[in-house]
Amino acid sequence: MQQNRDVVDQSVESAKSAAASAAASGGDVLRHADTQESLRACYAVMKQLRPHLKSEEDFLERIARQQTQTYRLLAAWEDGQAVALAGYRFQENLVYGKFLYVDDLVTAETARGNRWGARLLDALTVVAEQAGCMRLVLDTGLGNALAQRFYFRQGLLTSSMRFGKPINPMKAIV
Repeated sequence: MQQNRDVVDQSVESAKSAAASAAASGGDVLRHADTQESLRACYAVMKQLRPHLKSEEDFLERIARQQTQTYRLLAAWEDGQAVALAGYRFQENLVYGKFLYVDDLVTAETARGNRWGARLLDALTVVAEQAGCMRLVLDTGLGNALAQRFYFRQGLLTSSMRFGKPINPMKAIV
């Protein structure tokens, strides 16, 4: 896991150098939200994508659990404020081999149109390549036409449909 983390940090350094040179202002940067303070700064943006999050504490608790599964949150920062986020993790299965899964991709409403989503996907592509992944994978709702159009423009193609159903979890018996 530490090896993946080192590769990711190196990859993001390369990607953020490229993104920073293309950014509109010198204060724009891509960097991971790895501290409680930086994660807290991301909550308002993530809430726009995940309105079911109950509170900032709920968000932090979920992030902490996901971090045990290699989850990291790459953030775009403008003037010290988080404006776009890409939550991702490394996975492996028999379908794809080793791949980078994008759990969350969101740009704050006030920062849309500034290409942050494209910059984050470009950075994650570099991270995936340098980590030896075979694919970058993400899911989106069938009714989310705007996101689908964006993903197609970024070179992502549909390759499957995901099926699911809600489950009523049983309380753990102690």
